[in-house]
Amino acid sequence: MVDKVEGRSGLDRRGFLKASAVAVPVVIGLAGCTNDDRRVASATPSGVVTPGASGDVAQATTMSSRRRLGELEVSSIGLGCQTMPGLLYGPVSSRENMVTLVRMAADQGVTLFDTAEAYGPLESERIVGEGLEPVRDDIVIATKFGWAIDPNTGQMTGGLNSRPDHIVTAVDGMLERLRTDRIDLLYQHRVDPSVPIEDVAGTVGELIAAGKVLHWGMCEPGIETIRRAHATQPLSAIQNEYSVLWRGPEDGVIPLCDELGIGFVPFTPLGAGFAAGTINPYTQFAPGDFRASVPRNSPDNMTANMALVQVLNDWAVTAGATPAQIALAWLLSRTPWVVPIPSATRVSHLLENIGAEDVGLSQDEIASLDADLLAIEVHGARLSPGILSLSGVEAPSRQ
Repeated sequence: MVDKVEGRSGLDRRGFLKASAVAVPVVIGLAGCTNDDRRVASATPSGVVTPGASGDVAQATTMSSRRRLGELEVSSIGLGCQTMPGLLYGPVSSRENMVTLVRMAADQGVTLFDTAEAYGPLESERIVGEGLEPVRDDIVIATKFGWAIDPNTGQMTGGLNSRPDHIVTAVDGMLERLRTDRIDLLYQHRVDPSVPIEDVAGTVGELIAAGKVLHWGMCEPGIETIRRAHATQPLSAIQNEYSVLWRGPEDGVIPLCDELGIGFVPFTPLGAGFAAGTINPYTQFAPGDFRASVPRNSPDNMTANMALVQVLNDWAVTAGATPAQIALAWLLSRTPWVVPIPSATRVSHLLENIGAEDVGLSQDEIASLDADLLAIEVHGARLSPGILSLSGVEAPSRQ
């Protein structure tokens, strides 16, 4: 791990916002901020936010460390762009701010940006494309196909669709929305139980041969489907939910990735905000907020799971970090080819997340943290039954 950043006490997300020193231009910081962020950022016309009254300083961070997903090199922490359309976790400040936030992430050294045609639908890809067009050759764009979506209207027409002709049409739409001539990492969003994975992998292989796609991966697939897909067209990454709240991939997927040389990308690495302290048993979710449907986020389950948050908070005090940074540092410690993609719609959260690479915990400290986490039983399913039924699916065999 990187040496510990000195001069910081344990901070929650609110404390991080008030006490952070962020070396970014004011024009970028203000354009990408919510009102709370703007109150701090406007204090110094020099472009550097000064420490809060406590005198503690969270060091300005530009990401420098890199990891590999197969043969693809990316920053050690990416940016999940799922929430930027403002539909999944409630409204965002503005579309313009999301575009600016994406570009700001690139300027801060983030090189992996994760989106999908289903996010919006289509709108997240447009935001990412607009924000990254000026720096396209310096970053890696990952997106996903696999849902039955009208490519013209974005209307969800029902269920999954990984038929070869649909994949080709979907990719052409992605290229236009992302303002690019190639997709660096293309995922199948969920395994289609009606399409052999050999047909899917073969189609992606043709897109790779055509130069439209460079690498590919899968999200939440079954174990044997990973093997079959990799044998047909080598995979660069598997993307599954993985965090201090959900360690299911440790039982099969992560060991298989190690065996096959495939990278692993955890989504929801902060438990949709719970591990970061942005939601708690008293949270009243906005209408349409997806998190309200997650059993793990019921008031009773969140109350029971607060013991885990307390562990993160205790370690944050020890390490001079925030609970979110401890949760991400724990993920980074699992293997050298794990690359979490926390989402962010606020500047303060983006900077906090990428600062996790500077959390200095020794191997012994990581082992102790892991033991503390394992001692806690997590209550509640990570997703609703309907969505969970789409995870771990094995694709059919060719007839």
